[in-house]
Parts: sequence; structure tokens; C-alpha cells
Amino acid sequence: MISNSIFMHPATLFILGALLLPILKRIHISLQKVILVVIPILAIIQIYHLPDSFGITRYMGFDLIFGRVDQLTRVFLNVFTIMALIGTIYGLHVNESGQHIAGWLYVAGSLGVTLCGDYLTLFIFWELMAFASTFLVWYRKKKRSIEAGFRYLLVHTAGGLILLAGIFLRYKNVGMEGLRFEQIAVDGATLADYLIMIGFMLNAAVPPIHAWLPDAYPEATVTGAVFMCAFTTKTAVYVLARAFPGFEVLAIMGAIMTLYGVGYAIIENDARRILAYHIVSQVGYMVCGIGIGTAMAINGACAHAYAHILYKALLFMGVGAVLEMTGKSKLSELGGLYAKMPLALIFTVIGGISISGFPLTSGFISKSMIIAAAGENHQVVIMVMLLLAAVGTFLSVGIKLPYFIWFGGKKDSECKIDAKDAPWNMTLGMAMAAFFCIALGFKGHFFGYNWLYDMLPTAVHWDPYTSYHLSETFQLLGFTGFGFYLLVKFLKPKPYIALDLDWFYRKGARVFMWFASKPINAVNEFADNVWKNIGIAFTMLVARFFSWFDKEAIDWVIDGSAQSVVEGGNQLRQIETGKIQQYIGAAVLIMFVILLAVVLNA
Repeated sequence: MISNSIFMHPATLFILGALLLPILKRIHISLQKVILVVIPILAIIQIYHLPDSFGITRYMGFDLIFGRVDQLTRVFLNVFTIMALIGTIYGLHVNESGQHIAGWLYVAGSLGVTLCGDYLTLFIFWELMAFASTFLVWYRKKKRSIEAGFRYLLVHTAGGLILLAGIFLRYKNVGMEGLRFEQIAVDGATLADYLIMIGFMLNAAVPPIHAWLPDAYPEATVTGAVFMCAFTTKTAVYVLARAFPGFEVLAIMGAIMTLYGVGYAIIENDARRILAYHIVSQVGYMVCGIGIGTAMAINGACAHAYAHILYKALLFMGVGAVLEMTGKSKLSELGGLYAKMPLALIFTVIGGISISGFPLTSGFISKSMIIAAAGENHQVVIMVMLLLAAVGTFLSVGIKLPYFIWFGGKKDSECKIDAKDAPWNMTLGMAMAAFFCIALGFKGHFFGYNWLYDMLPTAVHWDPYTSYHLSETFQLLGFTGFGFYLLVKFLKPKPYIALDLDWFYRKGARVFMWFASKPINAVNEFADNVWKNIGIAFTMLVARFFSWFDKEAIDWVIDGSAQSVVEGGNQLRQIETGKIQQYIGAAVLIMFVILLAVVLNA
């Protein structure tokens, strides 16, 4: 042990809490609900008292660093623990301990990755995240969810193997120093570093390795989707910001992500798939900012990750409340719910205007930093792509999503869906997220955007409320809203499925299954028949030969030798008379013979 200066790792709180949940539930369900609230609150308090480094342990010759804290770490720790509390409160009505256990282990994995200082520790918590989050999909217990969960697990297992290959190659190339989780220089990047980047990019849902996200998230449980939208991709943003700032490929891929995700969101019908594609789009802003690599861009990526976790969770909570109360998530099946679920309507609209970057919301003060950084860095094409994505965001999530869920051209009397507002805990979770979405849009050092800016990696010199930025924003939002009004009939959702790149591995899996069940199975049956008809007969022949050899050859030598020894013993036994005179006489005779031989030789 080298050093250990903290009483408990924040991830340990959630791991121990997860282990306690089923025990407390057996005692009384209320005890489970109490601990569900207490543990995240303790974690929020604890992160403010962490030393700069802790939990540095030597194991099997490797230095494992479980705790490394700096400004980049603190901003993600802050929002992750806040989101753990909000998501847990939102799911308090769920009595099934397994869902809470999976959610908390997922949070523990994310906190472990955020705090780690070496790649081996990172990989351990990285895999914990993948396996724990899979159960949040499986716990929905539907055929589509089970299948989506398996695909999700297989994709993330493949990503984990790519990451591990990069770690091993880096260790081989650099040695022990290569295992430290630090910034990688652009000019000195090797194959090992790019493999690590690909492993991170998969979790960030960078196309073309993104399709697992819109495939799995809509199939998760209502509460599970809230956790999933907050942790996997944003943890990936953190590790990319830690290791790969300034890599131009990330700036290009991030800009593509923003348009790719928003394009699919516009044509989607399922509300949770719309939000899932918008994760791809919004994470694209963050990846792009990391790729630009300037202080402004990195700050913008971190600020946008913070804001995105909260408003995306709010949107998933609002849509999840609709799914929980109506059993429906397709826009073509909804509409006219404005009077039956007014609170969910208000909170969903707040999430929608936040993600669209309305002034006085969290999206306005974060996204603009990345766009401004692209402009300052003279990357005009990327800046235009980010602005176009902002238009698509407002069109699809700011207007289309709430309109067709809550209105859709239907009056309250025309809505045949029996629904009401969600339980108090779900409403409280939405209210907490909505508070942050609004509070961060105002200037202030206590729950205002200055409070967020003070947490960012470097000092921020950025005022979002300039006349130019306000004018630009109002023009984008105004023309987009007018365009929706003109094209609303063409944007009406239709009950079809939009194909994405997951089509290839879905079809590829069918090809593989055919190949396994037909050609490979035929070869297997042929080999089995050859074995039964020839192999077994040959084996029995060889066995009979060795049995004969053992009996006729080996046993003859061994048994014959033993028989000779026995017969010799019997002859000696006959010589033994038991009379001392004969023994003395024989001894004298032998001595006489020996002496005679000596004399004759002399």
C-alpha cells in the first residue's frame, strides 16, 4: 500500500447501498426507500471533501489509482451524484430491488471511471457500467427488451475488448507509465492510443458505432432509461476530454454526430427513440468541442455535458411518465393529453426549450460556448453544422415531440386515452431536474451559470447574453417555429420504423445464425458420423492392442521377473536348514576356497 487517505470511495457508497437494498426490503419496504434517498445525498456531500488523490494501491506490480481529483473530475462528479439522486427519487415507486441495484452499480461504475487515474482501474469500472446497465434493459421483461439487451451487451463487450487491446499495446509500448490515465499528445499518438479512442467513442455513440443507443434505450425500463441517458455517453465524454483533447478527428466526427442524430430524430415516431437520437446529436456537440481542443471548447463541452444530463433526463422522465401512465410511447398513438397530464406537459416543455437553447435555460449558456469556440478557431464549416443541428433540435424535440404528445391537433374530449399525472415521486424528480434547467440559465454564483462556470476546468471568460448571441438565437428559433407551423402536416408522425446501421449487425446476426445452423452444423454432423463409424472403431482397436501388449508383453516381463525372484527364494529357502554346525562348515569351506584361489593366483 502506497497511500490511502480517504474513508470511502464514492462508488463504494453505491455498491454497499446496492447490497443492502434487498436486506432492507425484507425488513420493511420503507427502509429501502429511505436508503435510496440517503446514499445519493451522502455522495453529493462527500465529493466536496475528496482529497486530490487517494486509494493508490500496488497490486501484482501495478499501481492502481482509484482516486484522482481535479477541476475536470469535479464538474462530472457533481452532476453525476445530483443525477443519481434525481433518478433514484424518480424511481422510488419501483419496489423491485433489482432495478435499483442495477442502477446504483451503474452509477458506481461511472463514478469509478471519473475518479480513476490509471487504465486498469478505468477498465474495471468501465465494464461494471456495461454489465449493470444491461440489466436496466432486461428488467423491462419484454421480448424486444431481452433482445435489445443482448445486442447492447455484445456491442459493449466488443468495445471493451478494443479498449483492453489498446491498453495492453500501450503498456507494451510505453511500460508502466503507459498505464497512467493522462492526456495523450496528438503528434505522438500510436495504434494503441487510437484503439483506446475507439473504445471510448463507442460509448459516446459516435457514428457508425452508435446504433446500440437508439436500439437499447427505448427498450429499457422507464426508470432505467433515465439513468442510461445520463451516464454512459457522458462518462465517455469525460474520458475523451481527459485523454484526447485537440484530436481533429473528434471535431469532425462530433459535427457529423450533431446532424446525424437530429436527422433521425425528425423522422422518428417513438418518443424515446427521438430522445435517444438526440443524445447522439447533443453528445456530438461535446465530442466536437473536445476535438477543437481550445480552453473555450473544452469548457463548453463540460458545461454542455452538465446541462445535457439534466435536461435530457427531464425529457426522458416526462416521456417515461407518459409511458408509465398510458402504456404508449409512439407519437402516432398519442395526442390530446394536455389536460390529463398537465404537470408532465410543463416539465417536458421545460426540457424541450432547454435542449433547444432558449435564453434563460441551461442549454443557452452551454451549447453556445462550443459554437463560439468553433468560430474563434476559424472552423466555419463545423460552426455552420452545429447551428443547423440547433435548428433540427428545436424542430424535433422543442416543438414536434411535445406537440404530438400533448396536443397533436386533438382536443381533450377527443383523447380516448385514460391517463393522469404520474406519482408524486416521479413528479418530484421532474421538478428537481426542471429547477436546474431554469436556474442554470440565470446569472448567479449559487445555482446560476456562474456557479457552473466556476466548476469548469479552466477560467471562463464568456458572457452568453450578448446582443449578437441573443439575436442569433431568436432568429434560429423564430424561423424554425415558423417552419414547423408551415410544415406540420408533413411532420405528422407515421407508424413506421426508421432503419439505421444496426440493420447490418441484425441482418449479420441472421446470416451468422444461418451459417452456424446450416454449413457449420452439417460439417459438425459429418465429423460426428466419421467419429462414430471410424473414430470409435479405430480407438477401440488401439485400446485392444494396448490391452494385449500390456497383458502379453509388459505383464510377461514384469510377472516373469517376479516369478524368477520367487523361485530363487524358494531355492534359497531349501538351503536354509536351521542347523548352526552346517552354516559354520559352509562358511569354513567358502573361506578355504577363497584362500586357495588367492594362493593359486599368486
